[in-house]
Parts: sequence; C-alpha cells; structure tokens
Amino acid sequence: MKLEQLPEDRTAKIASARKDPALWREEFSIFKGDEKYVTRRQLTKFLTLTSLGMFAGNIWILTKSWMRKMVVYPVRTVAQAGEIPVGGVKLFAYPEAGDECIMVRTSEDQYQAYSQKCTHLSCAVYYSKEQNVLICPCHNGVFSVKDGTVIQGPPPRPLPRVVLERRGSDLVAIRMQDRPEA
Repeated sequence: MKLEQLPEDRTAKIASARKDPALWREEFSIFKGDEKYVTRRQLTKFLTLTSLGMFAGNIWILTKSWMRKMVVYPVRTVAQAGEIPVGGVKLFAYPEAGDECIMVRTSEDQYQAYSQKCTHLSCAVYYSKEQNVLICPCHNGVFSVKDGTVIQGPPPRPLPRVVLERRGSDLVAIRMQDRPEA
C-alpha cells in the first residue's frame, strides 16, 4: 500500500512545526489561564439559547393544556336514600370501576362521599363512627367527614369529594370535586 504524498509546502510546514513548537502555539493559541474565563459573547449566547428553550417549553405546556379534553364524569346512581343507616357507610366505585369511594350518612337527610384513597400515599381510608372522622391507617392521617379537609397527619391536601344529588329516592354521583367549597 502506497501512502499519498503531501504537497511540498505542507510537508515543510509540518517539519518546521516539529522543530519549532512556537509556530504551533502561534497558530493555535490556547492559554490555560484564559480557559477558565467565559467571554461575554459565550455568556450571552448561553443565556439567549436557554431563554429560548424555556420559552418554547412554556409554549408547549400552554398548547397542551388548551388541547386537553375536559373531564366528563358519568352520572351514576350509587345508593338509595334509606339504604344506609345514620352513621353508616357504603363503599362504591366512581367514576370508574377501580376508583373506590366511601359514602357516610351523617344525618337523616345528609350524605357525604369521598374518594377512598388517602392523598398522602393512596392507602384506603375508613370511617370511625366514634370519632366521626375518616382515618388513614398507614400514617395516621385524619380527615373531616364534613368537608374532607385534613385534620391531622401527613396528607398534603383534602380528600376529593364525590358530589351527590338526590333524585327522588336515588343518590346520584354527578362529578368529583378536588377542593372543598369555601
């Protein structure tokens, strides 16, 4: 195999660079002391590109939120009015089969229903009739039966409430509400 010959002037330049290291340093002037400094141009370029990237990300989030479909909850009968005694509990699934909920009859004509998943680590909450609260046994989280707010423990937010409507003798779940009404 025969190697290709370099042009005469390039060969001479390489030979002189080997003899004189100053020529190489002259063509590729890299100073170790200056390497740690960032020029204004480099900083401006970095800040501009970063800002543009963040702007594009925010536009992407905005368009995704505009295109997101609104959640439509099914209207479903979950119990009959006299089915549960005062202080009694009924478990049911809403809005889908795997979403367990708990309904408590707090008085003759009042029912409260919440998601049964604790907002801390999704453990199942249960009703304590003696204390009139919903309790999460995993980390002793306690929720109010009246509005689902956190009374004690580590849960970060209230239980999602199932909004109930009374239609004749039927108790109908119409939607989920994440925050209690003020």
